Amino acid sequence: MNCHLLYIDPGTGSALFSIIIGIVATLYFFSRTVIIKLKTYLMGSKSANSVSAANSYVIYNEGKHYCNVFLPILEEFEKREINILYLSSAIDDPFFNFPWRFVKMQYIGEGNRAYAYLNMLKAGICLMTTPGLDVYQLKRSKMTAHYSHVLHAPTDVTMYKLFGTDYFDSVLLTGDYQAYDIRTLERQRNIPEKKLVTAGCTYLDVYADKMKSLSIEDSHQFTVLVSPSWGASSLLVLYGEKLLDPLVKTGFKIIIRPHPQSKKSEPETLSRLESLYGDKLFWDYESENIISLSKADIMISDFSGIVYDYTFLTGKPVIYIMQGIDLRPYDADDLGKNAIENIWQFKTLKDIGVELTEDKFNNISVIIEYALKNKSSQKARDNAKATAWQFQGEAGKRIADFMIETVNTMGF
Repeated sequence: MNCHLLYIDPGTGSALFSIIIGIVATLYFFSRTVIIKLKTYLMGSKSANSVSAANSYVIYNEGKHYCNVFLPILEEFEKREINILYLSSAIDDPFFNFPWRFVKMQYIGEGNRAYAYLNMLKAGICLMTTPGLDVYQLKRSKMTAHYSHVLHAPTDVTMYKLFGTDYFDSVLLTGDYQAYDIRTLERQRNIPEKKLVTAGCTYLDVYADKMKSLSIEDSHQFTVLVSPSWGASSLLVLYGEKLLDPLVKTGFKIIIRPHPQSKKSEPETLSRLESLYGDKLFWDYESENIISLSKADIMISDFSGIVYDYTFLTGKPVIYIMQGIDLRPYDADDLGKNAIENIWQFKTLKDIGVELTEDKFNNISVIIEYALKNKSSQKARDNAKATAWQFQGEAGKRIADFMIETVNTMGF
C-alpha cells in the first residue's frame, strides 16, 4: 500500500502558520472585546438604574486631599436640603463618616475603574477638580448634560497639563484674571467658548476658618517650609540635595511637604532624599497642608500654587525658584515664548517674593534674612490676594447657586 505524504514547502508552511496565528489572535481579542463590552453594558445598566432624578447634581473627588475644595459646596446642598451625589476615589475619604442627610456617598475606585464608572455617568451636572476631560481615559458621558471644572488653586489655569480644561462646559474661577488665558487658548485652538464664572476659592475659605483656631507652640523654632510642585521641573527633582544640604546647615527647622502627586510620579526621588537626611528634616504627607503652613515662618517653593495658599493665609514672605522650568507639558507653553513673563502668577511672584537661583544656594541664610526684612512686598501680597481670591468666604454658596441654576436652565 502506497502512502502519499503531503509535502508543504517551507514558504507555504510559514504562511499557513502565520494565518493560523492571526486567526487565533483575532478570535482572542474579539472575545476580550465582547467581554469588555458586556461588562460595560452591565455597568451602564447598573449606573442608569442607580441614578435617579435625585442625581441631577454630582461631584467627583479624585483624592481626599481635595476634600476641602468640595466641603463648602456639600455643606451648602445639605443646608438647602437638596440631594447631591458625591463620588470619591478615596476609600478612606473622611466624608464617608459625616452624618449627611442629603449628600449621597459612593466609592467608585481609582484609576480606570473610576473612569469606567464616570464615562457612563447619568447626571445633570458633574463638578470635578480633575483636568483632562476627553483627553485621556476620562471621557464625557452621553448621559451627563454639563461638565464643570472647579479650580483648586488661585493661580493660572494654564499651568495644567495640555488641554486641561479645553473640553469642559464651564470653569469656576477663583479670580476674574484667570479668564483671559482660557479665552486666548480657545481662540488659538478654535474650540467653543466655555462658561466662565468667578466663584472664589472654596478650600481657602475652609483654611481661613481653621487658621483662626490654630496657635503656634511656645517653644517655636524658626521654621522653613519647602513645598514644591511635582514633575521634572519641580525643585526636589531638579535640585534635591543641592538645595537641602545648605538648608540643613542653617540649623533652622526644615519641613518638606511634597506635592501629593509626587508620591506617584517621583517616589524614587522622595525615597532617596528621606534616606539621605533621616531625622534632619521633617516630612509632611498629611492630606491637609494647613498645619505646616501655620508653623512656617517662610516658604521656599517653585511654580506651585501653594505659594499663594501660604502667603494669602499667613501674609508671610516666600522664596521661589524658577530656574529650569519647562513649560512644554503645560497649556502655558501655547501662550508664546514669553509666557513666563506674561503669566499672572509668574509676574506676581516677582513682586510678592524673592527669587532664589542655584548659584545662591550656599547663601540661603542671607536670602532668607533679606526676604524677612523686605517690607515692600507686603502691599503686593495684599493686592495679589484681592485679585486671585475673590468673594472670600462665599465660594461654596456661589458654586451651589451655579450648579442649581445650570440644571434648572437645562430642565434636566
